[in-house]
Amino acid sequence: MLPVSRILFICLLVYPSLVRARFNLPLPLQHPDPEFVVQEFQRRVNASISRGQTLADSGNAVSKDQLPCLTGNPIDDCWRCDGDWANNRQRLADCAIGFGRSALGGKGGQIYVVTDSSDRDPANPTPGTLRHAVIQTEPLWIIFSGDMLIGLKHELIVSSYKTIDGRGAKIHITGGGCITLQYVSNVIIHNVRVSNCVPSGKAMIRSSPTHVGYRGLSDGDGISIYSSHDVWIDHCDLSRCTDGLVDATRGSTAITISNSYFSHHNEVMLLGHDDSYVQDSAMQVTIAFNRFGEGLVQRMPRCRHGYIHVVNNDYREWEMYAIGGSANPTINSQGNRYIAPVDPNAKEVTKRVDTAEKEWAGWNWRSDGDIMVNGAFFVASGKGLSDIYAKASSIEPRSAALIDQLTVNAGVFGDPPRDNSGGISNPGLGGGGGPFAGDGGNGNVGSSGGDGGYFGMIYGSGASPSFTTTTMFLSILIILALWITNRDHPLSLFFRWWLSCSGNFYI
Repeated sequence: MLPVSRILFICLLVYPSLVRARFNLPLPLQHPDPEFVVQEFQRRVNASISRGQTLADSGNAVSKDQLPCLTGNPIDDCWRCDGDWANNRQRLADCAIGFGRSALGGKGGQIYVVTDSSDRDPANPTPGTLRHAVIQTEPLWIIFSGDMLIGLKHELIVSSYKTIDGRGAKIHITGGGCITLQYVSNVIIHNVRVSNCVPSGKAMIRSSPTHVGYRGLSDGDGISIYSSHDVWIDHCDLSRCTDGLVDATRGSTAITISNSYFSHHNEVMLLGHDDSYVQDSAMQVTIAFNRFGEGLVQRMPRCRHGYIHVVNNDYREWEMYAIGGSANPTINSQGNRYIAPVDPNAKEVTKRVDTAEKEWAGWNWRSDGDIMVNGAFFVASGKGLSDIYAKASSIEPRSAALIDQLTVNAGVFGDPPRDNSGGISNPGLGGGGGPFAGDGGNGNVGSSGGDGGYFGMIYGSGASPSFTTTTMFLSILIILALWITNRDHPLSLFFRWWLSCSGNFYI
């Protein structure tokens, strides 16, 4: 039998995240200075644009290999300037910026070449399929032998330290559940199309080489991020799913969503589980260089708690609103272009969901350098707003006038250029030269010393413990006892009586 002092000590060791969330203390995966991350983002953009301008103004002829380096987009400039990128794919992992900048993906692991587009048995996936690749425990850089339409039967459960790299091929993922990241970290999803995802489940699905488990019905998200961190979604095309296109919930954080194209959907992006889930206060997400296109209605994103940096995106269409939130999230909107719909009742960019003005008036929502088109307007709020954003604004966000240039390649590579008022062409895409000319087939998949098979090496995938309601209630009661130093205090007497009635502890 244990004395109370030991019980309390054990509880603090076992449930630190619960203690932090319940008492609103900083969570371990939360960056302590989000404005520093914002500043670093702006520095990277400024440096990339300056470099492109220097090349253009040098008076020297710009080579075909240099064309992709002139957009000023720091992510693309980081790897597309390498004419041999197909043999140096893992350099991409060094190119992320924003809160998801530390996502490693499968960096350091072997190349896994997906050669089979089927998904015949989610409980026993066939070697060479995407499902077989993503459940392995080792870090893997997953590429494709050619163009593929992958129709999933059920959720694709991705383990930690994986990169799904669709460069050099046209990869389309659709069907049941689509992509699920649950209790994982260090995942990169790059250059894939995800659409028409529908609920599925109530089936046995393998999540690792040694574990097969029953899964309930999924929501039908395009990409679902659940209790995960260090995630980067880049150059994807998402549309027409049953629930959200990208949903990040249950304490997920350190996420960047960049260079992607969203279209034909109602509830586009959810960041935060529900208003009462305080662990989402650690959520930090960067949304950058994306194009929100035709047929969108709302939630670009819809936020709860956390710090959301929305920067240099092109909002081409919405029916209800673009950015919404509840439960006091911080919204830092910088250098975006918002083009309002014709509907005179839908001109406002922002929406505070189910919250009275006297409450949201203190939330920190900031518009800095945004361009408002066709009557669009952003309702800012927050006491001391200028002080809170002083650091973030110390480096000016790039003008929204550069939006066409920064988002010219939003979506998957190889698509025809979409309409943009700047008239900028897509350098090096399709059949026109640049690093993607001639891509496709087995000859371009690249390698980092692989053996020509499917994969190699070992790493862990990282699960997270779950808490039952009873365990949480018991832990909170025990933790509260820390503040009771007098054994004759009425609350102390109550705790001692309650614990003794449980028959498990000695006081």
